[in-house]
Amino acid sequence: MTSVNHPIRIAVQIHPQHADYAAIRDAVVRAEEMGADIVYNWDHFYPLYGDADGKHFEAWTMLGAWAEQTSTIEIGCLVTCNSYRNPDLLADMARTVDHISGGRLVFGIGSGWFQRDYDEYGYEFGTAGSRLDALGEALPRIRSRWDHLNPQPTREIPILIGGTGPKKTMRHIANHASGWHALFPDRPDQLTPAIDALEKWCGEIGRDPHDIEWGLGLEPGGAIDVLTEHAETYVEMGFTQYTFGTNGPDYSLAGLEDWLSWRDQLNGS
Repeated sequence: MTSVNHPIRIAVQIHPQHADYAAIRDAVVRAEEMGADIVYNWDHFYPLYGDADGKHFEAWTMLGAWAEQTSTIEIGCLVTCNSYRNPDLLADMARTVDHISGGRLVFGIGSGWFQRDYDEYGYEFGTAGSRLDALGEALPRIRSRWDHLNPQPTREIPILIGGTGPKKTMRHIANHASGWHALFPDRPDQLTPAIDALEKWCGEIGRDPHDIEWGLGLEPGGAIDVLTEHAETYVEMGFTQYTFGTNGPDYSLAGLEDWLSWRDQLNGS
């Protein structure tokens, strides 16, 4: 059983923390060789858990390396923070990675939330509302810049927006995104309010919400439980992209093969 609009796809999010870069590079190779559809990092400057001052690497320079290192798998941030870069510069960076990768970039973006990044790097943290407003202002600028760059992107770069806020985030998704990432829910019913909001905002502009690819994340250590307990429900709800998270220093992909087999079975391949 798959969505009318989208096949089941499996992504791997490689957390760029607590590891040397050689281990990250090796994890990307393994994810591609195993047959994952997408590999993501995240856009932060310090670890999100574990040793707060542990090893950590920047996202977009890493994506440039991944673009050269890989040949089939899509790549992207889950998600880049709108606050950290001028929107026109960010558009140009994305266009460049799009060309380096031969059209395999997924442009994941969100409004930002990790206050330490802001404080340490001198960005204004503001409020959740002001950051979401800034994201809404940036998205048209990014899309416009892509239209004016020379050369233009190799394709219409897919925009993936992360979050579940019903008033602003889901409206931005309806207006601008080809993909929605609903973060890392504990259970399916947590996402009902976001789905209702997306359907509302899409209805106001005459868009089919299922033209958007819906995705969610699987926390390290809990991915197999989700597969056995909730995966069928998520598919019935309309979610077709599943992100398998893994952390340094070892980047275990144990359990990924089960998810890939499940994908192939549902896709009929």
